[in-house]
Amino acid sequence: MKKHLHLFFTMLKIGLFTFGGGYGMLALLENELVTKKKWLEKEEFIDMVAIAESTPGPLAVNAATYIGYRLHGVLGAVLSTVAVCIPSFVIIYLISLFFDAFLSFAAVAYAFRGIQVAVVYLILSAGWKMLRETEKTPLSVLLFVGVAACMILFSVFSVSFSSVFYILICGAIGLLVYAIGRLRKKEGK
Repeated sequence: MKKHLHLFFTMLKIGLFTFGGGYGMLALLENELVTKKKWLEKEEFIDMVAIAESTPGPLAVNAATYIGYRLHGVLGAVLSTVAVCIPSFVIIYLISLFFDAFLSFAAVAYAFRGIQVAVVYLILSAGWKMLRETEKTPLSVLLFVGVAACMILFSVFSVSFSSVFYILICGAIGLLVYAIGRLRKKEGK
């Protein structure tokens, strides 16, 4: 029971102190789960992010569910998922009670601007760490350069293209390369 409570309060803390959604949460998740608690290895963390990104739902919830399940099975998955969601639910509920009055405060507008800057930093920091720690294979470098180029070009030319499609296309390419490798291995036997 003690280990379940430890997981619950860890995920509650992550949910409480993370702004900017799942991407903003990555740096805190990595620090807490890989560096401090050593619940995951760096490579497993990167794999977890890829899985959490590729499955339906918010990255933060998917990551919490994965970690909880990996550590303590179904009960761990439920506890960590609930824990990471509680702070957001409570904050949004409280804001909804006073929404109109809340938005009229100049201090609130400035606070949100400050939080936006911090979120951009957290996302860039997490992305940079993951990029440095990712195994550099010809496929991963090609996909990274291709996606970065497409994102820049689509932004410059105002082409609307969802990030979900980048993930799906890269996942499909990865599966195709894997399948081709397996076929070649079979033929070589």
